[in-house]
Amino acid sequence: MRISLPLHACSQALGALLLGGVVALAGCASNPTGGSNFVLMSEKRELEVGKEEHEKLVKDSPLYQDAKLQAYVEKIGQKLAAISHRPDLTFHFTIIDSPDINAFALPGGYVYVNRGLLDYLTSEAQLAAVLGHEIGHITARHAVRQQTAARTSNVLSTAVAVASVVTTGTSVLGETASLFGGALISGYGRDMELEADALGAEYLLKAGYDPNAMVEVIGVLKNQEDFMKKNSNKGPAYHGLFATHPRNDTRLQQAVAQSATMQGGTVPELDNAAFREATTDLLVGPSLQNMTGAESRNRYYQKLLGYTVVLPPAWTIEETTTTMTASAPAGSTGTFKVETQRLQQNLEPRLFIRDNLGIANVQQAEELRQFGLLGYTGLRPETQERIAVVYFNGRAFIMTSAAADEASQKALLDSIKSFRPIARNEGVFADPLKITWVQADGRRWADLARNSRLPESPEDMLRLMNGDYPTGEPKPGEWIKLVD
Repeated sequence: MRISLPLHACSQALGALLLGGVVALAGCASNPTGGSNFVLMSEKRELEVGKEEHEKLVKDSPLYQDAKLQAYVEKIGQKLAAISHRPDLTFHFTIIDSPDINAFALPGGYVYVNRGLLDYLTSEAQLAAVLGHEIGHITARHAVRQQTAARTSNVLSTAVAVASVVTTGTSVLGETASLFGGALISGYGRDMELEADALGAEYLLKAGYDPNAMVEVIGVLKNQEDFMKKNSNKGPAYHGLFATHPRNDTRLQQAVAQSATMQGGTVPELDNAAFREATTDLLVGPSLQNMTGAESRNRYYQKLLGYTVVLPPAWTIEETTTTMTASAPAGSTGTFKVETQRLQQNLEPRLFIRDNLGIANVQQAEELRQFGLLGYTGLRPETQERIAVVYFNGRAFIMTSAAADEASQKALLDSIKSFRPIARNEGVFADPLKITWVQADGRRWADLARNSRLPESPEDMLRLMNGDYPTGEPKPGEWIKLVD
């Protein structure tokens, strides 16, 4: 199952590089998981590349903001990394805030799992299987080896083509070498994924998990693929075992069985209470961070009163049933507050400020007409605090703001002007879908789906999220996931 080049193959590959006139720092390196490989990248450079790419990724990708879940994933990941073939490597585990079903790794110890994949896992062992598979890619240096394979293929093709022209006057051998290189590279995907599975299964058993969880994850992902094909004629793109393994992959099952045989013994059944606690309130579907354009800003939703407003970046929020108070981040000063009163009489917003709030002669006054709403704003003469009133749905929404500098004052005026009703298609952002765990009470998925807020195919979705797709039913007393 291990993929490695013997020493004579390393020598041949290095000789081909020299034949092609290429000057490179290349050589045979011991594979941490066994054997040796011809590689063009030192471990030091591997770590540098991983760090560079990680910094780019976290800059451009939204990270899931759940400290409890992040700590849990980190704990499981570090447990596996500590008994891997590269325990001295510093591993990092990151949750990407994406609904896509995916997990991946960068060289040098960086593992990523999408929030969307976590929605469909049902046990700690399955989570460990996903992380163990990605750790396997890192410990076997798959990224380094694949990069070497690609570069070696190009050099071999060029070198043999030159030799062919010199000796025969044709380039047939060059074309053959190119085809060989392409086959080598395309073959790496299948074999490397199986190697990562075998390594992951080995790490699972060493860490006290059932290695068959690796096979269970295949079922989770294949069920998702079947569901997507049924509903949209396409499947989600999972980069690794999802893309390369059939549902009943004999080689995968053999790798898992071999791992268990090598380690010997059985593992106890785990209590998944910690897994349930960590994944309670896990977001399902899109998130606020995934909105684009203006919606990607710090937008606040008040579901009960039906309004939304954009706040300055990094401002924090405290709320009650009918009020919201936002505060500037540490190192800055500023407040923004929204309160409400029912309209008792038909007054212009300007007169409401004067008569109901007792604030006369506001300065820098301005009429507000936004999103079909009427309002009025100005500065209190004595404090220069900004006051604004906007009418919506039979209520007067009273906004007060204060900031020390002119730029912040302008930002708060922009916040006032962003006040509007929540749009019909924003319901998921105003009240996000989240996972709750309950014990099954005998009801079938069809019954539970009637009360689910899942927008599409709720019965099938609940089955998918609980490992019962396509026809399974919950057993009384077992823990199941619902979406509220």
